[in-house]
Amino acid sequence: MRIYLIIVATALLFLLPLLMIAAEKGDAAKGKELFSRCSACHGDAGEGKEAIAKMFGVTMHALRSKEVQALDDAAIKKIILEGKGKMMPLTMPDAEVADIIAFLRSLKK
Repeated sequence: MRIYLIIVATALLFLLPLLMIAAEKGDAAKGKELFSRCSACHGDAGEGKEAIAKMFGVTMHALRSKEVQALDDAAIKKIILEGKGKMMPLTMPDAEVADIIAFLRSLKK
């Protein structure tokens, strides 16, 4: 009986992260709508606005670029919620963050 408990516990340890990842997958269409809040700086399609980047004295990578797409979802979530450099943090539920990340992933070349 004890061996079965060990097998079940081990299986749960491996499956739980997969379930958490699946739960965080967002809806790209909803994310596109939510992203409209970001378009003043990042552009409608995440291309980045050169005038804004110049005004803040920053380099703004297109969100479809290798530099951005190489980030894992947790890093993108952290940037959205905590901000980065001149970017202000946003306050939103995890489900909305997941939707925005799904939209950003849809921009990948």
